[in-house]
Amino acid sequence: MSDCIFCKIASEEIPSKKVYEDEQCYAFYDLDPQAPTHFLVIPKAHIASALDINEGNSMIVGHCFAVIAKVAKERGFDSYRVVSNCGEQAGQSVFHLHFHVLAGRDMTWPPG
Repeated sequence: MSDCIFCKIASEEIPSKKVYEDEQCYAFYDLDPQAPTHFLVIPKAHIASALDINEGNSMIVGHCFAVIAKVAKERGFDSYRVVSNCGEQAGQSVFHLHFHVLAGRDMTWPPG
């Protein structure tokens, strides 16, 4: 999608601090971290939100979670939070499916 900021980050049109990349997904540090470690994992294919996950693209979502587990293990995290906001009322501000990975502090509920 030509006007999607996360599509532009995944294609490296917009610079980011990369955490991980493969053919299906891209991970990068959040510009406004909410924990000592806070990065996003996004599919390279444009999926607007969790509302748009279907049988045709669900394998990509599973791969994103495998990448989250791999990166967390490589960084020595034995505890972390994964968050994905779905829709404007839930706090989604960029309409490209993404998973926030937060670690390095005690997590409270509600998030904050």
